[in-house]
Amino acid sequence: MFDSFKEDVKSFMEHDPAARNPVEIVLLYPGFKALRSHKKANWFFRHNMPFIARYISQRSAHKTGIEIHPGATIGRRVCIDHGTGIVIGETTEIGDDVMIYQGVTLGGTGKDVGKRHPTIESGVMIGAGAKVLGPITIGRNSKVASGAVVVKDVEPNCTVVGVPGKVVRIDGERIDDLDQINIPDPIMNAIVENQTKIEALNMEVERLKEKVK
Repeated sequence: MFDSFKEDVKSFMEHDPAARNPVEIVLLYPGFKALRSHKKANWFFRHNMPFIARYISQRSAHKTGIEIHPGATIGRRVCIDHGTGIVIGETTEIGDDVMIYQGVTLGGTGKDVGKRHPTIESGVMIGAGAKVLGPITIGRNSKVASGAVVVKDVEPNCTVVGVPGKVVRIDGERIDDLDQINIPDPIMNAIVENQTKIEALNMEVERLKEKVK
């Protein structure tokens, strides 16, 4: 348990450049507190004591602004940055080394039964305000841009942008220096591509005009 505690602190130190020291993280970071409370709530939930589990999770939500259902499965070294407004549903599964920013919803669509919430595989980054809905899977090392709404499976090593979320494959490989802002925009890329084609056609028209003369 102590090793897990140290791992969590180290993860926050590595992901948050504003973090000055471990004591600050333990005492002042709502994301860290919410994750530690979830470990307790999840233990009671798995041991058939749902009332105590929900009491712990709701108390934590009131204090931190981060609502994690006690039934959710969360892996190691998960980091929640700021965290206000985050909602994580009961059947959500989160792998290791996942980064989640404020305002994220890992929720259901209201139409599914049983497994109702997403599976977030290891190494995923989910940007601020993103919504991942339904029993879908976000593949390893993928990135969900800020404000994206994702309702379909995402393969590993991809990025997702827009509403509804559109997948952008980047050479089939993870881009390590990609953050929640600097993510390719497929719509803007299409506009630039069309503009280039239009300019080429205009040049061809001018060339033909010169020949006619």
